[in-house]
Amino acid sequence: MDGDVVDAAFTDAVKRMQVRNGSRTFYEGFDMQPRGTTKITQDLAAFIAQRDHFYMATASAQGAPYIQHRGGPKGFLKVLGETELGFADFGGNQQYVSLGNISENPKSFLFLIDYVERRRIKIWGEAYAVENDPDLTRSLAIPGYRARLERAILFKVQAWDVNCNAHILPRYTPDVLEPAFDRLERRIKTLEEQVRSLGGDPGAFDHVG
Repeated sequence: MDGDVVDAAFTDAVKRMQVRNGSRTFYEGFDMQPRGTTKITQDLAAFIAQRDHFYMATASAQGAPYIQHRGGPKGFLKVLGETELGFADFGGNQQYVSLGNISENPKSFLFLIDYVERRRIKIWGEAYAVENDPDLTRSLAIPGYRARLERAILFKVQAWDVNCNAHILPRYTPDVLEPAFDRLERRIKTLEEQVRSLGGDPGAFDHVG
């Protein structure tokens, strides 16, 4: 945790809670950490490139909070520079809560999680909608993914941090599970054939493929 994260997350109210709950002594050392280390590293860029979803938090000018799930093919959240991310805003339910919030309060937060590896990353920054730049919006599109592109969203990174893996229950997507199931299915069929070749009956089994 570097100084930029401390500046972004540890407000005076947060520090008072740390004092009250006994953790301030541990965290006050981070106040002395250097600032200006918010650049997107190769490791962070690789992590982002493998994500097929993230959560985006915003708030209205009055402070009303909102969190939105953003999903797409792996790599739809793109690294555009050392401190800039971007993604195409796909057409959805047309509520436009996040869009309205960032139009009056750009402060935003991205939460990225890898359930398989039990790793999560928090990113503080500011989000901006770019409405009339079709070239930029198309550059953020994912080839072959059918979605209506409404605009581009740019995210200026101000700080980011890696969370611990406590309490993350592993969850597995089809692209992880299907190869394993295919191997098991082939193995079962091979063993069934061996049983039959020896004159036995492997019994009924509902194969998936």
